[in-house]
Amino acid sequence: MTMSFHTQNRPPLLPGVATKNRSHSRTKSSPSVAVVQVSSVLQTNESGNLPESKRSSMPLTRFQAPNYILSQPNTVGIIGGVSVFSSLLFLEKLVWWSLKDGGECPPFVVCSDPTLYKELPIRSLFHSFTRSRASAQILSNNWPIIESLCRKRAFLEHSGARCIVMPCHLSHAWHDQISEDCSLLFLHVGECVARELREAKLKPLENGSNVRIGVLAADATLMAGFYQEKLQSQGFEVVVPDKETMEHVVIPAVEAMKRRDMEGARNLLRIAVQVLLVRAVNTVIIASDELQGVLPRDDPLLKKCIDPMDALARSTIKWANATGNGG
Repeated sequence: MTMSFHTQNRPPLLPGVATKNRSHSRTKSSPSVAVVQVSSVLQTNESGNLPESKRSSMPLTRFQAPNYILSQPNTVGIIGGVSVFSSLLFLEKLVWWSLKDGGECPPFVVCSDPTLYKELPIRSLFHSFTRSRASAQILSNNWPIIESLCRKRAFLEHSGARCIVMPCHLSHAWHDQISEDCSLLFLHVGECVARELREAKLKPLENGSNVRIGVLAADATLMAGFYQEKLQSQGFEVVVPDKETMEHVVIPAVEAMKRRDMEGARNLLRIAVQVLLVRAVNTVIIASDELQGVLPRDDPLLKKCIDPMDALARSTIKWANATGNGG
């Protein structure tokens, strides 16, 4: 039995938010979403502090008081990642799916600082087909980025957050270090995906084998290995693209998107998904922001794919609802 986790009725895009990569693949929404939720979205500078213009309008004593921004027990703290757009897409899911069936969106605080990744050679990592030890060390031992992310986690804690999430695939390469000594629930996107797949009780497509899950991502995310680890811990067999597929299909698909070649990107992504499907995988995880929204909604292949950030958003809403109701 094959089960799809793709959200057919995904929420519309927040007004005013668009990139050249997705301008032809997403629909516009009603302007009403802009005022649905009043929460705190804070953009820090490279040092992890608020800009002078923000600090001058807030008495310093307010920073010293606990929960000075929000005090609700179901407040969500969001650490932004490489792409600000990814954070906005996550907020889109959080807002619209929370409001479904008359619900309420939980309060949230966002700390976004994509400049902290500028010193990381992301492009070379994304194209590192050798998965060299040196490249792996760049991911695991990049202490300036880890320390910056830890400061942002602490900032969100002091802002009143009671649950931390990171809607960024690459940031999860350092999840263990960032969440160390954190007293709050710190959701991991890989665990959220693995949990949903386990609860779906998938059946293997081939007799005598385990359930296979494909992971389609940029090489840096595959190199970090957290999706493979979390899925394997739940008993799944993980299938990833081989070197040739990465080099001749996946990376060119991302580059086609950057050139706004939607047709080329779609064709290449279809090939990449099919390569994994012929290896008897039940579901393909597209762990790449660049490749989300490439396939049209009516594409049959899309029913075989899932966006990990959907699982993270659902887990966040589930926690917020339970906590807000005294759970």
